[in-house]
Amino acid sequence: MRVFVVAEHRMGELNPISVELLNLANAIKKDSSEALLLGKDVKGFAEELAKYADKVWLIQDDSLEYFNPEIYMDVLTQFFANNKPDVVLIPNSSFGLELAPLLAVKLNAPIATDVVNVDVSDGIKISKYIFQGKLMVDLKLKEAESYVLTVRQGVFKEGAEVGGSIEEIDLKPSAEAKRKFVQYIEPEVGEVDIAQADILVTVGRGIDDASNIELAEELAELLGGVVAGSRPVIDNGWLPKDRQVGISGKTVKPKLYLGLAVSGAFQHVMGMKDSELIIAINKDPEAPIFGVAQYGIVGDIFEVVPELIDQLSKLKG
Repeated sequence: MRVFVVAEHRMGELNPISVELLNLANAIKKDSSEALLLGKDVKGFAEELAKYADKVWLIQDDSLEYFNPEIYMDVLTQFFANNKPDVVLIPNSSFGLELAPLLAVKLNAPIATDVVNVDVSDGIKISKYIFQGKLMVDLKLKEAESYVLTVRQGVFKEGAEVGGSIEEIDLKPSAEAKRKFVQYIEPEVGEVDIAQADILVTVGRGIDDASNIELAEELAELLGGVVAGSRPVIDNGWLPKDRQVGISGKTVKPKLYLGLAVSGAFQHVMGMKDSELIIAINKDPEAPIFGVAQYGIVGDIFEVVPELIDQLSKLKG
């Protein structure tokens, strides 16, 4: 089984999900894990990917400097004509969700999106969430020569280095694309990617009011982390959507997850249960969050958190 990962990069940075997909590829491969890197002046990215892939196929051309689905499809179609893939893994991002359906059509392959688990012991089985994360389903894809899967970010962060090789090949688009890249519009200053944060201070419904989030922000600053929220907090508009933890938000695996008045509903827990260290503060001793936390404090956050802030401030001098 040859498992290919189509790497994503943007504005001079390699998207970390490219490595996550290689971790998945190494877990399910039977022959090799291979990365496809398209771009201009991206050999440095190839060297990073080669740590986690058996082989990196490097395709460079001026026309590949910016992502264009037409041009990418043209080059990928040429490549796969001589390198039949068993499974192609693509990030479940704006990049991947535009590219994957086109590739599935070209390969005449079944496609599954927003995948959170893959089992190849008996055909291709995948797991994904439906109904805005309320249910997880296991699906067996119909038998085919190739499969295309888009994979959720933050799920496959752990993996061993492989130390593979890099092979640069000369492939160019066979035709000029009908659309052209114009510009990137940068996100507003101050936005953070909670999926990449090492320390998360997450607030739940028990924060009571948007004004109380300042307490969590003060604690997060002392810890060197960022503030996230559970779905009720996001639905109330107290934090932006990109700060939501859970299966209808983002899957996170920080080194420290500190939950403040987070009840621990199933949908939320599935998005953070693999954090390295989970500490929960909740005044309800029966809160489900205590079932996944290594350490828990039964208490009112408006009493406990100020004391934590005071003690941390003293430690920091």
